[in-house]
Amino acid sequence: LLDMGLATVLVCATTLAAFIATAVLSEEIENKTVLTVVSKPVGRPLFVIAKYAGVMGAILLAVFVMLLFFFIAIRHGVMSTARDRVDLVVVLFTGLSVIISVGLGIWGNYFYGWVFSSTASFTLAPTLLVAWIATLGISEEWALQPLTTDFKPQILLASLCVAMAMMVLTSVALAASTRLGQVMTIVVCAGVFLAGLLSNHLLGHYAFDNDPVARLTEVTPLEAGITLRKAGEKVKVTFDQPAPRMIHVGDAFYFGPDPSGISLVVPHQRTFEGDPTLSKDVYRTDGVKALVYSEVGRGEHTIVNIGDMPVARLPREGDFVFVRPTRVNWIARTAWSVVPNIQAFWLVDAITQGHGIPPRYIGLMALYSVFHVTAFMSLAVALFQRRDVG
Repeated sequence: LLDMGLATVLVCATTLAAFIATAVLSEEIENKTVLTVVSKPVGRPLFVIAKYAGVMGAILLAVFVMLLFFFIAIRHGVMSTARDRVDLVVVLFTGLSVIISVGLGIWGNYFYGWVFSSTASFTLAPTLLVAWIATLGISEEWALQPLTTDFKPQILLASLCVAMAMMVLTSVALAASTRLGQVMTIVVCAGVFLAGLLSNHLLGHYAFDNDPVARLTEVTPLEAGITLRKAGEKVKVTFDQPAPRMIHVGDAFYFGPDPSGISLVVPHQRTFEGDPTLSKDVYRTDGVKALVYSEVGRGEHTIVNIGDMPVARLPREGDFVFVRPTRVNWIARTAWSVVPNIQAFWLVDAITQGHGIPPRYIGLMALYSVFHVTAFMSLAVALFQRRDVG
């Protein structure tokens, strides 16, 4: 249910973004109605940005409604056996919200000429929100319960990332619609969507070349208060498995949080020539800096700083261990950075595997979204500046 629900929201919203972006921009250009706006003291950049704001508002409203239905479905659960009962609390409040919104849409259309679809959509969002809150506060046995009983904060964070992905894809759709028609805009959106889902495999896999030899299961500083940034400071580390290659005393020790070798904590270091067990080689003043093995055991090893090597932080449990610095393929890395990484917004795997989603990651994804939206909107403005609309 979790995979299917969020995937449905993402695919439907992507398709909707392509259609709406085409309707609000490319059709206006083809029908020459855009001239009534840009001929006035309204700049083309402002026109494009305003169109994006309007499209994004409609998309977020649609995503909000779909996510509310998804949250209510999560509250109800899957009826996998014949013994499972229908949750009448969910059915009642969801049904009432739909009936009220549809009824208001019909009433407003009949008496005041309001557009039915817009009225029903705008009223469905608040009524469905009330219905969801009501299902959280009332149990299946019709007893009051704390709202946090059935509330899934991790699913809410994953849904927030899906909404941010839609902000990026909507900017792609609008940029494409400045030059292309409806069919090609949909093709471009589908292509960017699929490329974003596969970018880790197609591009990220070749952007960084490094293989971890083990993962840290325990880190023990040999002295209190050390940071591993000064010469002579040592930590004892434990690997989760024997290293696939022989490690010797004096070999370089690299570590980082990612198995691909991105963002290694230890900077590049030259091959250490000396004995890390001797003070004269540890506290050397000839400018040689390194982080190396001073003791090698079956599963436990001791790491020592040579010559004040500038290590960013101490090793942590879960860090990956490498024997060499990461090689970077700049062509693949540049392409990987340009293509929106949709897989980074997809956090369902983390939820199903029981991993918590840190708020810091949500903040980073928000910055990532702002970066891509700014880039694609800049492209849209540049393309529209030279577009003949007469």
